[in-house]
Amino acid sequence: MKRAEKFFTEEEQSRIKAAVQACEARTSGEVVPVIVDAAYDYPKAEIIGGGSFAIGFALFATWFYNGASHWIFPVIFLVLYYPCVLLIRFFPALKHALISPVEFDAEVREKALVTFVEHGIYRTRGGSGILILISLFEHRVFVLADAGINERVPLHTWEEIVAIVTKGIVEKHACDALCQAISRCGDLLAHEFPRQDDDHNELPDLIIGGRSR
Repeated sequence: MKRAEKFFTEEEQSRIKAAVQACEARTSGEVVPVIVDAAYDYPKAEIIGGGSFAIGFALFATWFYNGASHWIFPVIFLVLYYPCVLLIRFFPALKHALISPVEFDAEVREKALVTFVEHGIYRTRGGSGILILISLFEHRVFVLADAGINERVPLHTWEEIVAIVTKGIVEKHACDALCQAISRCGDLLAHEFPRQDDDHNELPDLIIGGRSR
């Protein structure tokens, strides 16, 4: 799995920031794309997965060494437990398979809410901040808009933005898709939130792994 820091090249990052600036040139809305490695560490998956693998190996060893001391099972389990936890931790595909889609959805939503607060996206002058969160481990995109926007723009509107970005990631042109989604946000906001003469850039144009770019 690509890390957030490497997901977009330097040239692609520049294109994304240019798309944000072009969007904000025609609306008072503020769009903030955010890319993170994962929304959460999911320690329970490591514990359950590591424990299950260790139990499996220990049972096999107990069967293989038929007639050995009954202490062989707990000894092998204890010896293998932590290495198996590390196996789950460092092989994302294994870990991913142990987590339910419902848990993914809940953790990505919580990450979006936390990011919205941590980076002050809720503090724009007109309550017009929009977060586009891409969480790589979960394979999820989440859009969160501030209250000022949601009072005038139906919530289901953001499903279109999620679909654009998700499709682009699946089809291996994530940068183009994200730029398209940002531009579409500008289309949606230009009428209800036209740019004012005294508007200025209140938020970062791109955040990767928690750091503004």
